[in-house]
Parts: sequence; C-alpha cells; structure tokens
Amino acid sequence: MPAPRDRQPGAASAPGCLGIDVGGTKVAFRAERADGRIEESSFTWGPHRDADRDLADLATHLKEFPGAADVRAVGVAMPATVGPDERITAWPSRPAWTGLALGPALRALFPGARVAWADDGDLGALAEADAADCPNLLYVGVGTGIGGGLVLNGALCPGPARGSFEIGHLVIDRDGPECVCGRHGCLQATASGPATLAHATALRGTPVTFDALRRGLGEQRPWAVAALDRTARALAAAIAGVGELVHPERAVLGGGFAGGIPALLDCVTAHLAALSRPGHPTPTPTPARLGGLSSLRGAVLLARQL
Repeated sequence: MPAPRDRQPGAASAPGCLGIDVGGTKVAFRAERADGRIEESSFTWGPHRDADRDLADLATHLKEFPGAADVRAVGVAMPATVGPDERITAWPSRPAWTGLALGPALRALFPGARVAWADDGDLGALAEADAADCPNLLYVGVGTGIGGGLVLNGALCPGPARGSFEIGHLVIDRDGPECVCGRHGCLQATASGPATLAHATALRGTPVTFDALRRGLGEQRPWAVAALDRTARALAAAIAGVGELVHPERAVLGGGFAGGIPALLDCVTAHLAALSRPGHPTPTPTPARLGGLSSLRGAVLLARQL
C-alpha cells in the first residue's frame, strides 16, 4: 500500500472527503482531509465472484486504508446501472452484483458519513470540466469498457435524476460486434480496450496483449495499425454525433487504455477532421488532464458537494 502523501509528522486526523472509483477490475481510493492531507490507494478485484465476497474485500481494504477513517462524506464512481430503488440493475463486468441494494451496502461501510454515488463516466466528465474550467465538455473514457459524460452549462447532462450519459452504448454499427449488453454495434463493443485487443488478435492470428499492441504500434505492424484505426474511427463517429447535437466546446479522451496508447488521440483527431462539414467543425479532442484518475477525482468532487 502506498504511503500517504502530504502527511505532516504528528498531524492530527481531520474529517474530510473520500472518493472511490469502483471499476470492473480495480478499485481506487482518494481521501482529501480537511487539514490538506491527501492519501491514495487501490486494489485489484479477484475473479468474478458473488457480491458479498467482493464487498468483504472492499471492507478489508478500507480498514487497511488510513484515509478511510473518520470521513464525513463519501463519493463513489460506479460503472453499474443503479435503479431509483438503489438496486443495481446491470453490471456486465461483475454480473453477480445485479440486484444488490447498493445504497444500504455502501452506507453500511461508512456509518455516520454521507454517501452518494454516480456513474463513473459522468463523474469523469465533471472532474475534467472542473480541471479545464470548461462548462461545456464531452468526456470519453476508454478502458475495460467505454464510459463518458457530458457537462453542459456546468452541470451534468442528462443529470443524475434522469440516468447516466451512456456513450459506450451508443450504437454506431448495427452490423457490428455483440456488446456485453446484448445488442450489436455499441461503441464499447468496437472501441474498448478488450475489443481493440480482440480485433488485433483476429488480424494477427495470435493473441495480442496490451504490451504487444504497444510494441506493434511502435514498429508500425499492419495488424496493430489497423486495429487502432478501427477503434479510432468508431470513437470519432460517436464524438462527431454528440457534437452535432449539443456542440460541446471541448472533447476529452481519457481512460487507462487511451492513456497507455498515445497514438490513439492523433488517430481519433484525424478521423474527426474528416467528419467535419462546412460551417460545422467537429471538436478537436484533447487528452484528459487527469489521465486515468478522472472518475476518482470526480468521486471526490461528489463527496465535497454532500
């Protein structure tokens, strides 16, 4: 576990805010104390199991994380779909969580603290808009899945009360690959990290890992270049479509996969430029200022508002 940052010798613990980014493969924590101290940690989930065992792992790591002690507010970034009754209705990456009463489960972990949660893509957008001081911003996070969020006039759109901004399930090709949601042609099914690696594997004829893709791109291997181009083309189509509807001032590309493949941004930019039309330029994408930490920082912002 990493040592706390900015800890002053003998500093007293002061109640503060805790942000948690719950991912399909990893959970990250960031605590911001009222006295200015910042502490971060993370752990990797085990194989897909029942929700009770996952929650037990979460509780164990929280006990070991000093920043989780004596917090007044907790914000949680969740990739799952949560209904108005606080129950998870869908989470393809960890299907055993479907039906879990998320609200009571989280509040039980933090008795006495105020707890709120929101979609991880929405919170990523909120954090990137705050970092860029941009009130109209589209965020697309490319990782194990594809999340995203839209901030218009400084507020999340459509807003927590109306659901999350599911750009990953925007259908871009009805004849495209099957998505984990059951449909065909979702952006996530074509352009997520695993989807890109699967396409590269099909082109190469042998399994392609993330590191192998990076090496292949560095060596300009045709299978690697073609796989990345397919992903970039799909992302550009989705960003251009959103741009036609709501005209964000800025499009931000983030997420762990995108952050680890710098060439993706240039490729998306080229495809977006080709999609512009007279009088209606497409937004030029920029890298996420917060890198792979956008959703985690957004979770902290959510906690601050409680």
